[in-house]
Amino acid sequence: VGVPKTIDNDIAVIDRSFGFDTAVEEAQRAINAAHVEAESAENGVGVVKLMGRNSGFIAMYATLASRDVDLCLIPESPFYLEGKGGLLEFAEKRLRENGHMVIVVAEGAGQDVIARSMRLADAHDASGNKVLLDVGLWLCAKIKDHFKKKANFPITLKYIDPTYMIRAVPSNASDNVYCSLLAHSAIHGAMAGYTGFTVAPVNGRHAYIPFYRITEKQNKVVITDRMWARVLCSTNQPCFLSTEDVEKAGQDDEEPIVPLVEGENSLVKAPPLLANAGDRAALCNGAA
Repeated sequence: VGVPKTIDNDIAVIDRSFGFDTAVEEAQRAINAAHVEAESAENGVGVVKLMGRNSGFIAMYATLASRDVDLCLIPESPFYLEGKGGLLEFAEKRLRENGHMVIVVAEGAGQDVIARSMRLADAHDASGNKVLLDVGLWLCAKIKDHFKKKANFPITLKYIDPTYMIRAVPSNASDNVYCSLLAHSAIHGAMAGYTGFTVAPVNGRHAYIPFYRITEKQNKVVITDRMWARVLCSTNQPCFLSTEDVEKAGQDDEEPIVPLVEGENSLVKAPPLLANAGDRAALCNGAA
């Protein structure tokens, strides 16, 4: 019997993993600190790097919870720096408008962009995981270099990396209750004679899930879903995607309904997408 563990919330099928609520709550505090620092200086920029190796749920939910973020970067949504509609152009525009800005970046965001700019090949650690390049330090360096070339446009940049602080803080009340429910469900399942399963809520109800089902794939932010659309509306950031990219993402994210176990009442469905590819593209272009 297993209980799914990761604060990144990247486990497939289940509604959320334990520790995620606490991580978002602590990440919000880091964002608030970055906002105070940025707001206290002329052309202040606060950059916060959050956990999220392959999935940007912590960055996304912390951005929505804070409401002070101007730009949220996650692994699922590619971005570019230079040129029209790029990150640096947006940063300059936001600083001219507001005099400060806050950027939240997940640790796995922009890895392809960094590798291309530094001409690096992929490296892997002893466990076979891809070694991530430090997107936070890289992004800060790129922003500083860009504004150094601008006459009479000095910036003050503050970088906050609360990674281990977020992971080490005591769990909040919501996660405490959630873990108790997971433990109860696990014991009940084991005492009933089941094996090779994990426990977690699916569509709001606690369920027994075969191991293979949650290890088949990772849960990732669906960039054509409503939640990411809410982030774009909250930050008013460009989506950095062409219409073709959005349509392809919508096609990739569409999944059939599949049974968790046999029985008509144990179905899980992919999150609802926007009505069609045209609507998704229009929303993305509108946010940009």
